[in-house]
Amino acid sequence: MTTTATTAPRAPQGTGVSGGEPDLWCTYAAVRTLAWLERTDSVTDTDGTAAYLTGRRNADGGYAWSRGMLSDAWATFYCTQGLRDLGRPVPGLDATSRWLDSTWSGDAYAMLPGQAPDVWATHFSTRSAAELCGGRVPDPDRLLDWLSRLQCAEGGLSWSPEDARRGKADVRACYYGVMAWRAATGQAVDTTSPWDVPALTDWLRARQATSGGFHFAPAAQVPCLWATYRAVGALEALGETPRDPDACRDWVMGLRGPTGAFVRWEGYDVEDVWASFCAVGTLKALGAPLAPVADAVTARICELGCAGGGYTYREPPAAADALSTAAAVLSADPGSPRPEGVRWLEGCQLPNEGGVMYMPGRGSEVRCTLWALAAGAFAEDPAAQRRIAGWLAGLQNADGGFGYWEGRGSDMVSTAAAVETAALLGGPDGLGLDLQGVRAFIDSCRVSPDSHDAHGARLSGVSDASRGEPYAHGNVPGGEPGLRPALQAQRVRMLLGPGFAEPAEASEAVRALLARHRVRGGGYAGEGHRVPDLLSTYEAVLAADRAGLGLDTAHLRAFTDRVRDAGGTAWSPLAPAAEARSPTASAPCSPGA
Repeated sequence: MTTTATTAPRAPQGTGVSGGEPDLWCTYAAVRTLAWLERTDSVTDTDGTAAYLTGRRNADGGYAWSRGMLSDAWATFYCTQGLRDLGRPVPGLDATSRWLDSTWSGDAYAMLPGQAPDVWATHFSTRSAAELCGGRVPDPDRLLDWLSRLQCAEGGLSWSPEDARRGKADVRACYYGVMAWRAATGQAVDTTSPWDVPALTDWLRARQATSGGFHFAPAAQVPCLWATYRAVGALEALGETPRDPDACRDWVMGLRGPTGAFVRWEGYDVEDVWASFCAVGTLKALGAPLAPVADAVTARICELGCAGGGYTYREPPAAADALSTAAAVLSADPGSPRPEGVRWLEGCQLPNEGGVMYMPGRGSEVRCTLWALAAGAFAEDPAAQRRIAGWLAGLQNADGGFGYWEGRGSDMVSTAAAVETAALLGGPDGLGLDLQGVRAFIDSCRVSPDSHDAHGARLSGVSDASRGEPYAHGNVPGGEPGLRPALQAQRVRMLLGPGFAEPAEASEAVRALLARHRVRGGGYAGEGHRVPDLLSTYEAVLAADRAGLGLDTAHLRAFTDRVRDAGGTAWSPLAPAAEARSPTASAPCSPGA
């Protein structure tokens, strides 16, 4: 039986823009799938792929999605697990262990130091601590108590105890919670589960459709491989099976495409890396033989390798993404618009979510949704806009902020992107957003002499000078202050309107921040006023425009001339253009008005 989707589950039509570069999520999925199939000898450029993973390591011992970004738990797990699957050493485990400890909230793990914990981060960091660093979580009893509070009244697990009280269960949260429990307890078979396991099992089994695949949650309309892998994996970890294992296996095998690799939904027409990852993971969890699919999946993954190592989601020349495509549309000459780029962006709306994907086949992301709308996507499609508005309202966390996607802890970048998106949909009012909550989260990121992080602890890593700077904000409560989060906070206040902030006060804050971070030789610096960078300068221009402030164009041109040459554009005058990156991981939160 085929379920009808509100959005046809096909690959986007039109013309997207691809940088042909590897992606960390794709690289992890490719390497892990080949490891399951015992085919790591087929990894594309093993040395280059290992270097790609190692190159994301920061001095603090954590790993980032892209060079120059902050370390986070997810990237740390993917990079280190990928290196282990390749049989390569993971450098500096003591430093990585210390970095993981810095994300411990007292009850569970956060994605970044200072952020509120969620089950995504708790899963990644608990497994990294136990499987990689050979240690234990700082307080296993408190972790188990936190995990116990993820269970919703209906039996499924949610992203956080706060989300559980709101009844937001999801098969992905179930998988991450169960796997964190297993890692924290050493996978001891006689360990008492922190949940009502029969209720959890029943809830998971009820997500199986008559077709054999699984849905993310009761409201999801289309069964997909991602949901199926997480549901079956959670059941297997609990020592249970799906309601109908044979139907599940047959449904998975029915999603093989022309080459014999897999697609994510019925009707989809691209065999991407995530589909094969989820399909092989599901078959493995079911105890089904992998040999019948090993050759085809291995051959397909080999087609997804990038020059110099690493992988993307499909053939590199065709591996377009929403940020690069939106940027190309926004920067096109008015006389040469790119309607096929807009059409491609409109095809990135998932069947089960209203937002826009970064890469087709992944989950909806708030920043990518903003960029797509700013580029003109869905301008003539009120139904699609309503779907986005409903998705956005459901994305808001209990603390009032927003994360990259469902279940992620709140951060300033995502919260600003969410409010910008609401503005493009007609304004924050009337979309079901908790605007007081947004303001409360923004205020919680402000750095002052008596600031505390999201867990109530006084900030220890912030200098006294930073504490005393007016209008200073971090990306998360307890985060390091910088120009970008401070300007994003003021833009949010301006968008929320006079009922939440005085426009004159926000404008004065922007003026003071720009003066504090202006670099004499051109551009703006993220910290202090000495080393300018492209992201901070972009945010400065955007905030000044929103606040109605004039800028010295000659001062800006002096900066842009220093970061552009025949080789491209660099993030900073100190970085060669060859190291300039696509908007994949570190683009600002808004493409502008």
